[in-house]
Formats: sequence, C-alpha cells, structure tokens
Amino acid sequence: MNKYLKHIVILVAALIAINFISSKIYKRFDLTSDNRYTLSNSAIDIIKDVDSPIVVDIFLEGEDFPSEFRRLQNETKQLLEEFAAVNNNIVFNFINPLEDDATRDRNIQQLTQRGLTPMQLSVQENGKSSQAVIFPWALASYNGQTVTIPLVKNKIGASQQELVSNSVQHLEYAFADGFSKLTNPKRAKIAILKGNKQLEDKYLVDFAKTLKDYYYIAPFTLDSVASNPQQTLKAIQDFDLIISAKPTEAFTEAEKLVLDQFTMNGGKSLWLIDAVAMEKDSLYNASGTNYAVSRDLNLTDFFFKYGVRINPYMVSTLYSAPITLAMGEGSQSQFQHLKWPYSPLAGSSSKHPIVNNLNLVRFDFANQIDTLKNSINKTILLETAPLTKLEGTPREVSLELVTKEQNPQTFNKGNQTLAVLLEGEFTSVYQNRVKPFDISNSVNKSVPTKMIVIADGDVIKNDFARNKPQELGFDKWTGKTYGNKEFLLNAVNYLLDDNGLINIRSKEIAVAFLNQQKIASEKTKWQLINILLPLVLLAGFGFVFNYLRKKRYAS
Repeated sequence: MNKYLKHIVILVAALIAINFISSKIYKRFDLTSDNRYTLSNSAIDIIKDVDSPIVVDIFLEGEDFPSEFRRLQNETKQLLEEFAAVNNNIVFNFINPLEDDATRDRNIQQLTQRGLTPMQLSVQENGKSSQAVIFPWALASYNGQTVTIPLVKNKIGASQQELVSNSVQHLEYAFADGFSKLTNPKRAKIAILKGNKQLEDKYLVDFAKTLKDYYYIAPFTLDSVASNPQQTLKAIQDFDLIISAKPTEAFTEAEKLVLDQFTMNGGKSLWLIDAVAMEKDSLYNASGTNYAVSRDLNLTDFFFKYGVRINPYMVSTLYSAPITLAMGEGSQSQFQHLKWPYSPLAGSSSKHPIVNNLNLVRFDFANQIDTLKNSINKTILLETAPLTKLEGTPREVSLELVTKEQNPQTFNKGNQTLAVLLEGEFTSVYQNRVKPFDISNSVNKSVPTKMIVIADGDVIKNDFARNKPQELGFDKWTGKTYGNKEFLLNAVNYLLDDNGLINIRSKEIAVAFLNQQKIASEKTKWQLINILLPLVLLAGFGFVFNYLRKKRYAS
C-alpha cells in the first residue's frame, strides 16, 4: 500500500512540475514545409516591444463564404494568433458587418467611406452558382491611431483560388506593414525634385500620401543651382532619396553635377524618365492625332556612365491596357474599352523582393532601356510581354489605330526592359572631366548605393475623377487596379534599405485547394465509398473472425 501511495505522490508531483514549467515556458511548433506559421524576424521586431494594446478588427466574417475565402479567413486567424503569441498586446476580433439586416446598409456605407470597399464573389456550391458580398479588410488601432489593412491582394486576370493564394502569401506583410505604420517612427527623408518641369503635385498626391505613412517627404528645387550650386549640393545631402518624376526640361551641367555628387555620397534615387514627348490627352482633339518626338533631357551621358541607356523608341505591344473612347454619334455614343498598344502591361518572373508576387504595372508611351556592361549590378525589374515592336520618332500617333487589326507577326522584338535596378559603387559622371563649378571635396567613386530607372514618367501619375485624385494604378474606366503603387512603394522601401518589410514580401506560401467542379461531379461516388467501404470491411472482419473462432473450437 505504501508503495502504491508513493507512486501516486510521484505522479501528482510530476504533473504539477510539468504544469508549472509549461506555464512559464511557451513554445509553438511549426511542422509545415513552408513555415507558414513561423513569423519572420522582421515581423517579430516590429511588435515585440509594443507595450499597449493593438486592437485589430477583421471584417472577413460571414456564413456564405466560398471555401477559398474561408481558407483566407482561417489563415488570417492563425497568423494573428502567431502575432499574439509573440506579444499578448495584439488583440483581434472577427466582425460580420453584414450580419444584422437593420444596420447592414449603414455599415456598408461607413466602411466604404473609410476606403474599405466590399468585394463581390461567385460562390460554387454543389454545382450551383450564387453571389456573396464580403469585406476583406481589417482595421488596426493603437494609441489613438488607426490604419486599414487589406486582406486581399488583387491580381488582374486571377481566379478566386489564385486570388486567395496570392492573398495568403501577402498576409504577413499586410499586417506587419500596418503594425509598422502604428509603432515605428519615421526615419528617412525623401526629396521630390522640382525645377525641371516635373509632374505637378496634383498628379503625385496619392503616392506622396502613401509615402508619408513611412517617411518624411518634401519638395526640393534645383533652381538655386544657378545662383549657389555649393549650397544646393550641401542641402540635398540632408535627404536619403530623391525622386524625379517625369522631368520635361533639360538638366544643366551644374544640376547634373549636384545629382551626381549626391549619388557619390551614398544617396539613393528613383528616376521616372520619358525619352519621348507624347501624351495620351494630346490625342483628344478633332483629328485624333499628334506627333511623338524625342525629348532631350541632357541625361544621356549621366545614365550611360551608370550603366543604362533610355532609347527614344516607343514600346508597342499586344499585351496592353485598353484605351476608353466614346464611340458613336451624339446621344447614341457609348464608352468602349479598345485595344491600345501604347499602354504596355509590364510584369516580372523574378523573385526579387521588389517585384515578387506583384500585379501588372501599367505604362503609357513607355521607352526601351538598354543595360550596358560595367561594374554596376543590374536587375531587370519590369519588362513587357514578348509580342512587342519598337517605334522610332518623330512619328504620328492616331486614335484610328484602335480600329485597325494588328498583325502579331510584326510584334517580333521580344521582351523589352522598362525598369531596372542598379546597385554597387558608382563612378562619377564628371571623373576626368571639367566640372561646371568648383567642389572642395569632390568624390569620384561612390560608397555602395542604389538607383532605379523607369522608362516612363506616367507610372507614378494618378488619374482624376470629378476633380478628385484617384488611387495610383486605378483605371476609372475599367475599374481595374494595376500594381503601380505597390511597385513604387516596394522600390522606395528597397532603396532605403527597409529590408524588413521587403523580406516578408518574399516569403513563399503554397496554398492547396480542392477542385469544386470535381467535388460536385464525384460527390455521390465518394459518399458511397465512405459509407459502404467501412461496412464491407467490418463485415469481412466479422466473417473471418467467426470462421477462425469456429475452426479453433471445432478442433
């Protein structure tokens, strides 16, 4: 009896010890092949020191979800559980804004006003089709601030399964990005260059607003170079990155020297350059025509020294965004979306974090980029589809092109580079050259730095509807949203070494889906197998058992 009690006491003591240790030491094990439930170190760094609650309200809730989006809901919940496991100040709730019929319309209106637009889905259940409305958004609040977090990552032409797969892969980035906006102070400074007739502020307003969530941003004019170049050079060194958005006036040698020395001292730059002067708006006239001519910005030697050349050719391609025109006479006219080869849609098969899992980027009258051999490392970020041709200037461009059948055999120039990343130690454009003004500490070889060159200034330009700026990349005529803003934001993040968020974007997650059509067509077969097979096996086991039992006792 004493021995029995001793065993009981040891067992109870062991259970108490295990319970105490488990309450002090918490560990989760991720056995998935893609480590989808293991947060990136960058994501952990963002939230680990948060000392007051971040409250997350997720509106991806409802009863009539398609199975694909039920998967997205589950992945969202599991991801937030991982965040909460790292820091219990992450608190989240799932809310169905459409649950109560009495408040449904009001909730839709309030969420839409905050930019949380609903999404209409096609639901395939038991071989039947229906429609469902969801809000794939979350709101995160912290210390009086609130940010919106998109749960769906749109991609043009993607099926619902592909949409969910892209979205699941994007989830950790979406929440880490939102939490970063709430918790991380701004650090880097960005200068928007002025003085060479770049895009007006109203065309940059959406992207500038996006950048302000992460960085300090201010205009910087090069006009003062003419009167005080040394002071201008000193002032521009206060910035970490410069953006030149579609300059249309040539740069002077003094301005180029200022920009060159900015690069030599480690400054990053994002260039959006048009080597051809041609605007879509200029075609909306009585004749529907205009002439495209080359534009000399006096930057050829500048970029040539760094390893790229922007050629004054217009890239024409069969894989492009449409142009919307009013067709017909008077009151009978209707807007139609027509093929327009001068608006290339560019993408990338690269796994580089700037373009990995990126939606197509829309260009307008883009030019071709050649990369040149030098010591600078070059990465092609965006390129056209293979069916392209290059059109020299001067050239007449006419809207009548939309009525003509294009011959695919003439589009034989292959993929054309439209955006390139340059990284390394740059050599000064003015090495062994007479400088336009004296510099006391001129630098001929840069520290390691980065530059991105894009052969179209309209990539950064937002449209207008009813005098209100639209989201960058949004086509008000077709309702499609292209990847322009995400691409440019990723580019800026990368240039400024915001590698935390960029590395999260590179995380690959494979999402497996069931074939709904196959499920519907083979439903009865698998039901019979699941019901009858166990019964047959049980009957067979019973027969064999009884047979062996009788045989044993008979002998």
